[in-house]
Amino acid sequence: PSVAYLNNVPTSPRKMRLVANLIRGQRVAHALNILKYEAKHPAARLEKLLLSAISNWEGRNSDGNVADLYVKEIFVDGGRILKRLRPAPQGRAHRIRKRSNHVSIVLDRMPAEAKTEVAVTETKE
Repeated sequence: PSVAYLNNVPTSPRKMRLVANLIRGQRVAHALNILKYEAKHPAARLEKLLLSAISNWEGRNSDGNVADLYVKEIFVDGGRILKRLRPAPQGRAHRIRKRSNHVSIVLDRMPAEAKTEVAVTETKE
């Protein structure tokens, strides 16, 4: 398996998870297409992270084919929170939390039985 990390991304974890859920379990080529045409702004960062994970995998496995890879795991954890103050009524101040996140992605080869299932469904069409 190949792993890549993206730390302290200045986007809320909730917004990043919306895009991460789109590519979980997908083949790498399909995941790249999804991210390329996704309008949400975290998609560009996830696309670069996915390309980095593919590059890491190619560096370790010279014999394998990139077409056999899929997104085994992707998870988004909360990162550092920057706290800012915004003026509020009657001399008070409200705290604004500027959230960040950490993204981890794991790529692996598609299991053999999953490859045959995909081939069977494609031939039926």
